[in-house]
Amino acid sequence: SPWKPGLLLLLLSPPAFSTTCVRCAKDRRRRQKRAISERQLTRYFVDQRRVRVVGGQGGGGGHSFHSEPRKVFGGPDGGNGGDGGHVIFKADQQMKSLSSVFPFYQGFHGERGGSKNCYGANGAHMYVKVPVGTLVKEDGKVVADLTQHGEEYIAAYGGAGGKGNRFFLSNENRAPKLFTPGEPGQERVLHLELKTTAHAGLVGFPNAGKSSLLRAISQAKPAVAAYPFTTLNPHVGIVHYQDYEQVAVADIPGLIKGAHQNRGLGTAFLKHIERCRFLLYVVDLSVPQPWIQLQDLKYELEAYGKGLSGRPGVVIGNKVDLAQSRINLPLLREQVAERVIALSALTGDNLEELLLHLRELYDTYVKTEQSRGQSPVKW
Repeated sequence: SPWKPGLLLLLLSPPAFSTTCVRCAKDRRRRQKRAISERQLTRYFVDQRRVRVVGGQGGGGGHSFHSEPRKVFGGPDGGNGGDGGHVIFKADQQMKSLSSVFPFYQGFHGERGGSKNCYGANGAHMYVKVPVGTLVKEDGKVVADLTQHGEEYIAAYGGAGGKGNRFFLSNENRAPKLFTPGEPGQERVLHLELKTTAHAGLVGFPNAGKSSLLRAISQAKPAVAAYPFTTLNPHVGIVHYQDYEQVAVADIPGLIKGAHQNRGLGTAFLKHIERCRFLLYVVDLSVPQPWIQLQDLKYELEAYGKGLSGRPGVVIGNKVDLAQSRINLPLLREQVAERVIALSALTGDNLEELLLHLRELYDTYVKTEQSRGQSPVKW
């Protein structure tokens, strides 16, 4: 028989390792992101940062004289130095926090000028990615507001390159030995402040059900628990519609009386409401006199920023699945002039009405921005 026993055994036995065999191949399923608690998230979410930026130093000018056979006195040929690189803040939609921003940045230095009239190369720019909605302040004054994806701001200019001795050639001075060093880059100390950019903002008291509502209408996973101040950081969820429009909804941490005076979480998160185009007031229907909550919320918003409470919005009566809520619902509608949408984030009752009204608010916002000649914020 032409078949050898060892070869036949090798063909019949299964391979020791295979990248295509279902049983032998390694599990290539993507690992799910590690779930972290809300308190652990505070270490990753940073909405303020102090940054020192320094532009790159310009390269020094060259100092040389040209010399070759039969042309001994060729004259000066030292080239100019390259300019230093800038430090540039660039808004990136993928960035959600200032935690990745370092406290110090410096642009790249320019190269020195060479002989034979060779100019030094310019230093590369240092790009720093920041979230959309970042305010840049210097000495308490706003110098830049990065609200669009890809928007840039030159935080520190690089220094100009020095002049080589070729630059100083004149009829009066045929062999200049003078050359200048590169100038130092601009140095500044800037304060970065993040204000969450979203179309809609969920505003309410602690334990009103804002996080549960955001979980119900989007893929966001904020922490949910039966104690106040569960949410310590703003969360942004995206509501998807069939025509591929996306509406961003921000879950603002719970407010209390005196929030504009920095009580509770205070002004640290009231500022995130400033970027929202319309507001969703989430009220707990199970508490006595729920309309008092709405009055207190509007008072805190107006005390923090004039006109903030007058933005388009709707009142959401949450926890309608409870018996006491069904009693308070008609009383709330009598006391409130705005539209009231009663729903339950826990059971999902009447979420369709909220989603439809949310789209109406978004369409109105888009038409208003387009009529003003401005481009609406897209996600």
